[in-house]
Amino acid sequence: MKNFNLLVIVFLVSVSMMAQKRGSVALDIYGSYVFSDRVDFDGGYTTIGDGLQYGAGLEFFTHRSNSVEIKYLRIDTSMPLYYLGSNRSSGNDNGAINYILLSGNHYFENGGNAVPYLGGGIGIGILETPNQGSDNNFAWEIKGGVKFKTASVVSLSLQATLQSMVIHTGYDTYWNGWYGPVQVATYVNSFQFGLGAVLGFNFK
Repeated sequence: MKNFNLLVIVFLVSVSMMAQKRGSVALDIYGSYVFSDRVDFDGGYTTIGDGLQYGAGLEFFTHRSNSVEIKYLRIDTSMPLYYLGSNRSSGNDNGAINYILLSGNHYFENGGNAVPYLGGGIGIGILETPNQGSDNNFAWEIKGGVKFKTASVVSLSLQATLQSMVIHTGYDTYWNGWYGPVQVATYVNSFQFGLGAVLGFNFK
């Protein structure tokens, strides 16, 4: 996982440097309401609560209709842990999710001030849990919305997002006739849907 994180960071930096040399830049401020999600695993489950997700990003336009964006997002939320039918985190279930994502966006330019767009990205989801500390996971996002341009450098976008993490939950042990007990890593996926807005400041 550490090698993956390093690879993602190097990729983000190199892409941003290339994009910055080729076109305009926008500073995007994010605010979204993200809905809760139940994540099941062996013997129990956790619920990632809903709440306000906020953050910021730099968007580099390689073309009038295409951009590459690096962004950071965070949501502070509850994460109660239920195992074998009982709440194992009663009174201590506050956590957070941080996303560092590299996204690509395509704008369907139509000559007007309301421009639809679609996008998606990959990166790192940093899961902060009450009892386990922080854990880095592979994350991805898809999104769609409409960007409303103004006569100034300011724009406003309304969008819907779906974000997911691939979370390592432990190991299952199997018996192999040749090797004996074998441990296999287990993973689950979180899926959170969000609705929100992006305040953009567009610079040359």
